[in-house]
Amino acid sequence: MSTIHSRNRGFSLIELMITIAIIALIATIAFPSYNNYVIKTNRAEGKAITMQVAQTLERCFTRYASYIDEDCSIGNGDSIASENDKFDVSVASTATTFTLTSTPDRADPECTTLTLDHRGVRGHSGTGTVDDCW
Repeated sequence: MSTIHSRNRGFSLIELMITIAIIALIATIAFPSYNNYVIKTNRAEGKAITMQVAQTLERCFTRYASYIDEDCSIGNGDSIASENDKFDVSVASTATTFTLTSTPDRADPECTTLTLDHRGVRGHSGTGTVDDCW
């Protein structure tokens, strides 16, 4: 008569708990990095749309000698959304000046808003520095 040996196959509770702990540790490190990456990517979109609106206003000024000419495609009080709707740019302009304020749709504590004026002066609000935001 032969003896049949059975082996238990699978994972022990200890092995399973170690695996879960490793996954939790990796997630703890990766998730904040991913969030920072997403915020910085969105911020790049905000910078791009702000610069694009500024260029449009500069072309208008070059052509009509005013930022608020009726033939300009962007005027005082307009609000322009970025391509992926991550930022809204509001325009405050007079005949010889403008200030653009870009506001993200997702909370960004470092750069709550981005600003740009007709002289090219970049600004922001939030806890970060101008260099961090721009």
